[in-house]
Amino acid sequence: MIKSEGRQPVEEVDDSNFCGSILTFLSYILIVITFPISLPMSIKIVKEYERAVIFRLGRILSGGAKGPGLFFIVPCIDSIVTVDLRSVTFDVPPQEILTKDSVTVTVDAVVYFRISDPIQSVTKIANSRYSTQLLAATTLRNILGTKSLHEILSDKESISHHMQEILDHATDEWGVKVERVEVKDVKLPVQMQRAMATEAEAAREARAKVIAAEGEQKASVSLKSAADTINQSPVALQLRYLQTLTHIAAEKNSTIVFPIPLELLRSFPGIKEGKF
Repeated sequence: MIKSEGRQPVEEVDDSNFCGSILTFLSYILIVITFPISLPMSIKIVKEYERAVIFRLGRILSGGAKGPGLFFIVPCIDSIVTVDLRSVTFDVPPQEILTKDSVTVTVDAVVYFRISDPIQSVTKIANSRYSTQLLAATTLRNILGTKSLHEILSDKESISHHMQEILDHATDEWGVKVERVEVKDVKLPVQMQRAMATEAEAAREARAKVIAAEGEQKASVSLKSAADTINQSPVALQLRYLQTLTHIAAEKNSTIVFPIPLELLRSFPGIKEGKF
């Protein structure tokens, strides 16, 4: 019984090959009989960026995908599937993701891919574009779920590269080559945006106060140095008075108030006697 079970698949294969040979022979005879009419149905042309996967009696013909250019098929027993090899893009729908630090963000991306193996893309997957799109959305959620908000906002390039590597490895058996992935936009909740704006404004105010304090410190050091210099030479104070008057006079003011040194007033006799 074991031997009979072992022979059964071989016999079925032989029967299928025999029936296929008969159908192929009859198809060729039909093409010859209806030659003028069957010729347009037997000739197929694929473009430079396309490849044709031909199934004869449900099996892929040896030699792989056909094209580009002109080739012949047997209309009765052959079926053809045309595959586009050009790069295709699609947008990953916006995904609402909870980050590592418990912040809800909405992220979308764009994926560039192409068919690298036409036979694998036809025999291994029913719809390579739709499957790649679903896988990209799932991968985006899984990757960003392990990142904090700061990492998502600052490391978009590394996240895109990591996502491209994962997608390319996962879709390789489908005959799909993921060329590039780009994270387009990261949308934050309105409350989070307000909180971040308030934090940034407070940080700017703090830096402004620090800068103003440093300026006051430097100004006080300069004023102390100037006072020490003027104290060493009393004439320098008089020159400073004159410089101040020159500066005020340039403003076209009608009234000028300036201090008069007591040494100048004491030069009058009335001031010395206390009569002024």
